[in-house]
Amino acid sequence: MRHLTPNPLPVLGMIKGIKGVKDILPEETPRWRLIEETARQWAVRYGFQELRVPIFEVTTLFARSIGASTDIVEKEMYTFQDRDGTSLTLRPEGTAGTVRAFIEHNRAADPLPQKYFYMGPMFRHERPQAGRLRQFHQFGIESLGTSDPRADVEVIALLWRILSDLNLPALTLEINNLGYTADRESYRPLLVAYLTRDMERLCGNCQRRVETNPLRVLDCKVPECRAATEAAPRLADSLSEKARGYFAAVVAGLDSIGIPYRLNHRLVRGLDYYCLTTFEVTSTSLGAQNAVGAGGRYDGLIETLGGPPTPAVGFALGLERMVMMLSETAPVSLPGSTTVYIAGFGSQGSATGLSALEELRLAGIRSVSDFRAGTLKSHLRQADRSGSRFTLIIGDDEVAKGTGILRDMTTKAQRDVSLTSLSRDISSLLRAS
Repeated sequence: MRHLTPNPLPVLGMIKGIKGVKDILPEETPRWRLIEETARQWAVRYGFQELRVPIFEVTTLFARSIGASTDIVEKEMYTFQDRDGTSLTLRPEGTAGTVRAFIEHNRAADPLPQKYFYMGPMFRHERPQAGRLRQFHQFGIESLGTSDPRADVEVIALLWRILSDLNLPALTLEINNLGYTADRESYRPLLVAYLTRDMERLCGNCQRRVETNPLRVLDCKVPECRAATEAAPRLADSLSEKARGYFAAVVAGLDSIGIPYRLNHRLVRGLDYYCLTTFEVTSTSLGAQNAVGAGGRYDGLIETLGGPPTPAVGFALGLERMVMMLSETAPVSLPGSTTVYIAGFGSQGSATGLSALEELRLAGIRSVSDFRAGTLKSHLRQADRSGSRFTLIIGDDEVAKGTGILRDMTTKAQRDVSLTSLSRDISSLLRAS
């Protein structure tokens, strides 16, 4: 019988992550957790509830909400066909999905204010650079159903408190008044007439925006475009008295609670659904991509998507950019992050060490060990490498005496602890340290 030699498997190169999609490694996640928990705690304090919506939705949702002529819809969305031919899109932002859920589940029938926060990955096909990835993460809040200017003040205050609590450096809050739809419609021909006189001075993107979304030209960061629009008519001159009064109440509210801000007539935002108050927090520590978080009022969006007329205001924070800024501040120290390393060795010490490991974990104490280490010396080496604050030494001699040795890895001080009251004794020591 002839023996067949199987074809050898092809040698493949290392598979790498997709460009613009970043792994968040264990040494980085404590900073992420600090940011996420700080944002979550402040949102709950302000009366917001967590909402989790799908990562992908039907494409129509984003085209109708964000605006078909925006850069996001035209160039940046990850869109694909489902097996039944339905066009689906990975979410590029969180507001549209939140509004869809609000409408679909008839949340408008609830008499309580509808105040949500969400957190998770978003997706845009952009040129990857520092602080701007193709998969990025946002924390966002949406306050639905209140048309009072104090709702805007509340949302802006929440944004400012989160960033201030994290001690992020060089922050500036900028705000502007976009007015009502009718205000912008009366302003638009004035701006277009001005821009068409100097089209050659504008970048390619802005030349296209003159026809599709002219207000975005004002927000362009290209120096030539900024110079070309310096003398452009201002939206503020086309605002109705009602819009002016609303914005004056927002500014007065911010003044009353001590939130610092700067008026910026160029701040228009890139999404079609904004009206009246728009705001952005920037930092000079971030370079070109200097926006940390931004938002505004979007009173017409819910009705546009098929829901009842519902005023709304919200914001989103870019977590990657916050992590970049946090690295410049003091080292992160999370509650409950003190680690006890269990050095169990010897025939009796190894078994008792395993029991001690589980006992401490059940008591809420972060505990680790390396089962590969066989000697006390190798255990202590691994305890150092793991960054553990304490090491609990349990060898055969310690088991015979009924005590373990708790070693402070910083000071090298040691003390005996009873193996019969281990979790209680160590919990007391950790609280005192």
